[in-house]
Amino acid sequence: MREKRQIESIDSRQLESLRVFHEVASALTSSLKLEDLLRTIMAQMEDFFGPEQWSLLLLDEDAKELRYALSAGIDEELLKDVRLPLGEGIAGYVAESGDPLVVPDVSVDPDWSQYAAAHPELHLQSIACLPILHGNRTLAVLQLHNSKLDLLPDSSISFLRVLCDYTAIALENARHVKLIHHLTITDDCTGLFNARCLYDMLEAEIKASTNGGKRVVPINLQHFSLLFLDLDHFKSINDTHGHLIGSRLLAEIGGVIKRTIGPEHVAFRYGGDEFVCLLRELDKPAALELAKALHTALATTPFLASSGMNIAITGSFGLATFPQDGGTLQDIVRSADTMMYKAKAEGRNRISVADSSKPITDIAPIKGSRHT
Repeated sequence: MREKRQIESIDSRQLESLRVFHEVASALTSSLKLEDLLRTIMAQMEDFFGPEQWSLLLLDEDAKELRYALSAGIDEELLKDVRLPLGEGIAGYVAESGDPLVVPDVSVDPDWSQYAAAHPELHLQSIACLPILHGNRTLAVLQLHNSKLDLLPDSSISFLRVLCDYTAIALENARHVKLIHHLTITDDCTGLFNARCLYDMLEAEIKASTNGGKRVVPINLQHFSLLFLDLDHFKSINDTHGHLIGSRLLAEIGGVIKRTIGPEHVAFRYGGDEFVCLLRELDKPAALELAKALHTALATTPFLASSGMNIAITGSFGLATFPQDGGTLQDIVRSADTMMYKAKAEGRNRISVADSSKPITDIAPIKGSRHT
């Protein structure tokens, strides 16, 4: 009779394991949202092992530290800004070594009993901490405290390893999805966003500025400005130095643009030697000041200096502000683009500014520039 009950208990546990595998596998094939996947996996783990506390920590390989992504039994607000260096604490030890740590009874383990005594706030009784690996790379660490591991069958740790493998698949899939998305919205030469991304961001900006698509009183509309930039005589540089040098020059120019406008604004390579800057929450005067700064930075930077070339370049700029210079996506783009062509027609190396109440305002070439 006892053997029969044991067999029934084992069969019940195996059936529960199969159910969990099915739930997690279904989640992996039905969603690409990383947080949803991780919460599904962790929920199954929590039901199966019943830890008093658990946490999933993601590894930042560049900073060599862990951050808390998900947790239970712990106040997540207290953990959101915590960073754990590799080698520090239980999770840091496992992330650095790449080896799992399973201690069913901390009180009888000479090393970890000392650690538990030094950290009474953790109330450690048992530890199960496993690295989440993809190949030889540690992606994250899963730690469970006080799961009554001594009451679980030996196969439970193997089962936990499988859950960690599922978690690794979710993390790696999310990384590839993020990479693919990044490749679809960025220009591979400059690293800036591309024209396709520009229109998506402009749509979002206009929607936010018009109260979710519902027109509001114009005075309440949120300003943003659009700056178009066309490089002056870029074709002659390509003709003289070749397309490889031209591509390197475009990459450096992209870097100057990005650094000058700062992280609160967005730069795009529109195509060829044209660039666009989305200047968020900047009205006409503020946008013009930033445009002048970029105009100066471009004209005074010796490009490809590391190769001893010191190439000089200038640009023709067109500036328009939403909503006064265009209340739709097409109109604001057309307005900034028209101003850019106006700057070129007026002699290049200048900024032309759209003005709904006046004709065009031009910013003259930088005096003393080494350009002609």
